[in-house]
Amino acid sequence: MVPSFPSDDEKGHYEVNTIEEKIVCEYTGYDFDRLEKLGVFEYWLYLRDAVVYNYSQSEEGRDYLDKCWILTQTEPDRKALRAKMAK
Repeated sequence: MVPSFPSDDEKGHYEVNTIEEKIVCEYTGYDFDRLEKLGVFEYWLYLRDAVVYNYSQSEEGRDYLDKCWILTQTEPDRKALRAKMAK
């Protein structure tokens, strides 16, 4: 039986264990059996691309991706810093 109950609670008591696979399936059109045959690097590439694609569809999602990109930077943006210090 599929658990269901009308509620305003976003998370609830149930957790989706295959959400990443679902995202990749929707992005690639592959079924779960075909996903099982992918190599790990190919799977992670598709997952990354699917997440980026899905977030890039809205302004809020693009803002989220910009914040994610900023967190991955290890070198300072010298040009932006010079511009900010010149003000």
